[in-house]
Order: sequence, then C-alpha cells, then structure tokens
Amino acid sequence: MVSPFVYQSHPARVVFGPGSLGTLAEEIGRLGAQRAFVLSTPDQAGVASDLVARLGDLACGSFTGARMHTPVDVTLAAMADVTAAGADCLVAVGGGSTIGLAKAIALRTDLPQIAIPTTYAGSEATAIIGQTEDGIKTTQTSLRVLPEVILYDVDLTTSLPVAISVVSALNAIAHSVEGLYSQQANPVISLMAQEGIRALAAALPRLVRDPHDLAARSDALYGAWLCGTTLGAVGMALHHKLCHTLGGTFDLPHAQTHAVILPHALAYNASYAPDAIARIEAALGRRDAPLALHNLAQALGAPVSLKELGMPRDGLDRVVELTLAKPYWNPAPLEARRLKALLERAWEGLPPAAD
Repeated sequence: MVSPFVYQSHPARVVFGPGSLGTLAEEIGRLGAQRAFVLSTPDQAGVASDLVARLGDLACGSFTGARMHTPVDVTLAAMADVTAAGADCLVAVGGGSTIGLAKAIALRTDLPQIAIPTTYAGSEATAIIGQTEDGIKTTQTSLRVLPEVILYDVDLTTSLPVAISVVSALNAIAHSVEGLYSQQANPVISLMAQEGIRALAAALPRLVRDPHDLAARSDALYGAWLCGTTLGAVGMALHHKLCHTLGGTFDLPHAQTHAVILPHALAYNASYAPDAIARIEAALGRRDAPLALHNLAQALGAPVSLKELGMPRDGLDRVVELTLAKPYWNPAPLEARRLKALLERAWEGLPPAAD
C-alpha cells in the first residue's frame, strides 16, 4: 500500500550532455537577458574569464571571489559589482560555493540564474540556500534562489581532481540517503534517490581508476543531478544539520564533512528507517548500509574522520548544543548522549555504530 504523499516539481530547465556549455548564449537569450554576470571561486577564475570571452557582448563582468559556506560579506561585495555592471542575469560556474553565491544574490535581487556545475554537489537543483554570518550557518528555502537553467556539461568535470570528485559525490549521496527517510518522502523522489545512489556508487570506482573516463564522469553527473533533485524536493534531517553546524561554526570543508558524517548519521537513524535502509542497500549492492558507505569512502580514499579535517575535539559539545538548539524533524529522537557518541566516532574515524 502506498502511503499518502505530496509531490511538487520545481520549474527548472535542465540541459544535460557533452558540449552543452555551447548553448549558454542561447539559454541567456531564452531568459530575455542581455547582460550576463559570471561568478566563480578564485580557483576557477580562468574558467570564468574564458566564459566572459566566449560570451563577448553578452557578458558585463565577473566576480571570482566565491567562498565556501556563502559568507554574507562576500555576497555583499559581489552584489556591489553586479549592480555596478547593470547585470540582468547571473551565470555561476563551479561547485556549491559559486552556486551558493549566485543564489544569495538572486535572493536579494531576484535576478535569473544559469548554473553550470563542475562538481557533484547538487546545489544547482534546489531552492535551498545556506548562508554564514558571525560563525553561524542558516538555511532557508525560496523559489527566488532556484536557478532557472542548469547546464550539465560532462566535459567540464574531467579536470576535477579525483579527491574532490570523490567527496563531492559522497556529499551528493548524502542528499539521497536523507531523502529516502525524509518526512516529505514520496514514491517519485524515492525512485530518483535510489537511482542517484546507485549511479554514483557505480561510477566512483571507475572514475578513480581513470579520471578522464567520460562514461564514468557522465554517470556520476547524472547521479548528482538525481541526488540534487532529491535535496530540492524533500526535507533533510540530522546529517545535514550536523554538517551545516560543523561547517558554519568550525569552517570545515563542506564536501569532506559530508563524507565523514554520512555513515554515522545513517547508523543513528537506521533502526527508525528500515525502508530507507533497504533501498540504500539495494542501490549499493551491499548489506549494512552505514558500514557499506564507510567502507566505500575508505576504498575511494576519502577522509573518514573529523580529526583529519581539523575539527577540535573540544568543540564536539558545542556541535551537540547547536544541533539541539532548534527543533527539527528526524526519524530517530535527538538525544545529547547519542549525538556526542556519534561525533566521537566520527572524530576518531571509527566505523559507524547504532549507539
């Protein structure tokens, strides 16, 4: 018997395939825009410069200072440049940091966005924005921040370093894992979530063996889109709350933190989410889903401890405090003792445990 559910799709246009970057000027025209402003991180300033050159008169400027966790002061600096340039649309090329910056600007200006992901983070497929100010990361949902167009060009992902590819993909898998036990879970999204996990888990070992394997890169990008769509369609729970707290308060690297926390958060919720566990195990082709995810991360060379990410052990109590500060839904009851035990194991890099 199918349980009652609500499903609402998001009005985004997705262009997927090798060479899809070549349609950028056409997509800007479809939006009715004529002055595109390009955004990137400092590491991808060269890509941004190439895009500006490619667009010619359609480009009105660029900002290459996007930063992890979307600090508000960076957003305000970028907005000053966007306003001075008279931009009528935003083009974000990169991962979650750049796409988050475009969203933060769109939230304040309602400018249309074209997202060009070069990682597997999935932020481009959501109407969710996280912003950091005074060491606190907060999230909100608004259709103002949903990109109008997403260009998935597998050619742009081949230069993504293997280590970043792996943690970015594990971050994406986390979206689908929590989507499967979300309070808003529905049959359509659960199918996408399971397929997203399967596609990424199957692609990653191939990608690690050969970073230029276009078939593996394409499968990973497809899986990332499914996982990002899951994130954008249903609510998240403990895993994402912990990662936002760790990242926003202690400035830990976003994707790496997701990779470390994922198996532990799943173990915490496992006995309260048997259907989700069954789907994850089917997608991975392994029993004991939390341990399987931990082992996958290890086999791929991903970090498995908060300690190696620079998290101070004496900050774990603060993470528990902030995690419990605001009520939110989670399959398993939130208990300080169990949360501290979860974080201790994650700090040490131990295999996940239910308690």
